[in-house]
Amino acid sequence: MAIFDSVRQLLATVSGIFHTRLELAAVEVEEELERFSSILLRSLAVLFFIGCTIVLLVILLLAIFWDTHRIELICALILLFGLTAGILGWSVRQQVRSRPRLLSQTLAELEKDISALKPAASADSPSAEN
Repeated sequence: MAIFDSVRQLLATVSGIFHTRLELAAVEVEEELERFSSILLRSLAVLFFIGCTIVLLVILLLAIFWDTHRIELICALILLFGLTAGILGWSVRQQVRSRPRLLSQTLAELEKDISALKPAASADSPSAEN
């Protein structure tokens, strides 16, 4: 029985080392996500300037159609931009709400593995008495 306990302890140690390494990997992935957010912010700045370009294009269209169809053009543009913003905003909100913690399921499974491999305190006591 002592050899089985040694093997279980060895497996628990190896699992503990693996768990620590996996937590380190999770930290590194989270740091990469921070870098990604920096890229995202710059991309948002690009989108802002594209938005400014679109606004100026709308102003140009309004100037062109001012005498003939300005009300229809304004209504169509309001509807187009409003629907687009609503749909994109809803999809972003859904994606943010459904995002799980990075590697959370993997870490939980490793915790289960470690606890299953470690000898229970109550199991050691009866064997020591026999």
